[in-house]
Amino acid sequence: MSYVHKSLIWMLSGWLIRSKSWLGQGLGRARTAKCTRGSGTLRKYLLSIRPRCLDFSEAVGFALDIARAMDCLHSHGIIHRDLKPENLILTADHKTVKLADFGLAREESVTEMMTAETGTYRWMAPELYSTVTLRNGEKKHYNHKVDVYSFGIVFWELIQNKLPFEGMSNLQAAYAAAFKNLRPSAENLPADLAPIVTSCWKEDPNDRPNFNQIIQMLLKCLSTIPQPEYVPPPTMHPPDNAVLPPESPGTSSLMATTRRGTGEVMNSELGEKPTGFFSCFAGNCY
Repeated sequence: MSYVHKSLIWMLSGWLIRSKSWLGQGLGRARTAKCTRGSGTLRKYLLSIRPRCLDFSEAVGFALDIARAMDCLHSHGIIHRDLKPENLILTADHKTVKLADFGLAREESVTEMMTAETGTYRWMAPELYSTVTLRNGEKKHYNHKVDVYSFGIVFWELIQNKLPFEGMSNLQAAYAAAFKNLRPSAENLPADLAPIVTSCWKEDPNDRPNFNQIIQMLLKCLSTIPQPEYVPPPTMHPPDNAVLPPESPGTSSLMATTRRGTGEVMNSELGEKPTGFFSCFAGNCY
């Protein structure tokens, strides 16, 4: 069994994936996802347009792509555990974001503990972090809501086009989020988007929405964006004193002989007889 979604990158069409085993076999161990057709990471694109921010609809559209990909993963019991702009690929036309790099992905376990401090500190959920030095591979209890927290941080970046926890190292950011309940500022977020972002990074994982709920909230936001009104092209009227170009030779005579305004000119009036194949249908052959 394989899991396919248009916003997930793990197919060979246009992408090279090196893996030891894959989700269809139970474990997400894709080591590298590399684009070969001119795309780049979301991080690279955001840096290239600074200080400009994405348009409202563009930011929500990208967030929707990510949420749908994550919803697909979670619906099959898979946690990504390293959601960040570096692991999101923007298509060459800059219209779609795809989820990549499943090197830390694994099946979610309800009964077993999973490896702690997995992912990248700046985007890591607070429940993954520990105040004490952990032995390599030490386990903790957590669930798929760690990806929802990371999504909240990524969504904030899409809106603000700034590095979250700016001025802090990755480790300082993780510590501040886990033990000081510090989050990036939500003051300048659009009123429609702020509740979505802040609900995703709540301290208690049970208070965070799932990705299906996030998708519905994002779709509702998109539906509120006013569509541009149709503006008809201006009608050009020549000024009263305009000098019009002379009519082409023959036009006046043809117009004068037109019958009943139909635009047809009778052959007899032109002094010509019909010739050729189509003259048969004018009654000349029968």
